[in-house]
Amino acid sequence: MANLKGILDSIRKIMWQDTGLNGDAQRIEQLGWMLFFKIFSDKDKELELLNDKYTSPIPDELHWDAWAGDDEGMTGDELQEFVDRKLFQALRNLPVSASDDLRNKRVLIVREVFEGNNNYMKSGINIRKVLNKLNEINFNIAKERHAFGELYETILKELQSAGKSGEFYTPRAVTQFICEMIDPQLGEKILDPSCGTAGYLTAAIEHLRKQANSVEQNQSIAKNIMGWEYKPLPYLLATTNLILHDIDVPNIIFRDSLDQPLSNYTEKHRVKVILANPPFGGIVANNNENNFPQNFRTKESADLFLILMIHLLKKGGRAGIVLPDGSLTGDGVKQRVRRKLLEDCNLHTVIRLPNSVFQPYATVATNLLFFTKGEPTKEIWYYEHRLPEGQKSYSKTKPIKLKEFDPVKKWWDNRKESDICWKVDIQTIIDRNYDLDIKNPNKQEETTEHSSAELMQMLETSFAKSKTLLNQLKEAVK
Repeated sequence: MANLKGILDSIRKIMWQDTGLNGDAQRIEQLGWMLFFKIFSDKDKELELLNDKYTSPIPDELHWDAWAGDDEGMTGDELQEFVDRKLFQALRNLPVSASDDLRNKRVLIVREVFEGNNNYMKSGINIRKVLNKLNEINFNIAKERHAFGELYETILKELQSAGKSGEFYTPRAVTQFICEMIDPQLGEKILDPSCGTAGYLTAAIEHLRKQANSVEQNQSIAKNIMGWEYKPLPYLLATTNLILHDIDVPNIIFRDSLDQPLSNYTEKHRVKVILANPPFGGIVANNNENNFPQNFRTKESADLFLILMIHLLKKGGRAGIVLPDGSLTGDGVKQRVRRKLLEDCNLHTVIRLPNSVFQPYATVATNLLFFTKGEPTKEIWYYEHRLPEGQKSYSKTKPIKLKEFDPVKKWWDNRKESDICWKVDIQTIIDRNYDLDIKNPNKQEETTEHSSAELMQMLETSFAKSKTLLNQLKEAVK
């Protein structure tokens, strides 16, 4: 089997030498479309062998084998010209038919991917070097494809430190834990309306595959896994991620989830399970807040997504989502959104996470909310997830791990109050004007001692924040 990690390390080194690539986000996008097309092409060959009725939607001269598969093939300016002038233009304009068959579905995926992404590399020689490295991987060998799937997770994880792109990645430990607690079943429709790189969807696929006892049950999984994503890079990465998980036609739709009136979603659109980390702290674009009832209109994306998800759940449907502290408190629209959640759904569990889980992209404190639609909330259990002993925060090198949730899993079915978990009845919450930001009443106040160096660092951070705020105020006054 190919040395996959060595191949990826070599590709990184080649890309660092190319003048067209600026930063991790561009490098990941560049690798993303190349990987996608290699994986797609390998899958096409497999489908043509297994299915007599299937023919590849990619013209012969554009197929990976024709221009990329020969290590001694096209290179330099000729290759650069081919990729920039011919490949991208042709793939963006592949002919679409009115048919709903496998071939046409795969055409639409290719068009969406290449419409939204770009070739940044400026050296045809470097492009050839990367292609040759990718040619060492055979994605039609199941063992190799699955091994690469694991490695692909490390590529996605790099997004966490790739500027704004970090918003599209949820730590694997969080996606797996939420999926395990929601426990989706075969035959249930599962949706992530802000799927990013498809972490929740792949967790659900792996969870369902453990239940499948036949080829038919395995094939049914693909039909019931759905994602929506509105930015090109995560859409590309999510699509590739699902193909690596043996989903021939990923059901990921390239769209803004808030782009149509809530009333457009009827019973036939509703699902049994929602797993999501909706965008928070963002400002809703294109006046999409007007797609929601007047009393819920806001520019805060997380609040609108919460209303959308409540609406999209079937009666008895279950959801496990991430929300920031800011969505648990506040007056006006925020209060009305929370009230709707508690009246329409049973919000039975809130796991309070440390504020460094999503670093470095976001440093706000976040929560995992678990609710079932169809009956009002009577009481909420809170669980305070703490950092491992001796660890001051999560980071890129010390991320949250799935095993840290073992105590929560053990507590889940046999709940008792303790120094880290407590129960709040609905009347208390109503008396608080539906404020859900309830601190641990059993927590002992801790006195923290800081070294001189730590105090200086804290002061420096505080001064920097003050300077930023002052500059913003000056701009606002102008």
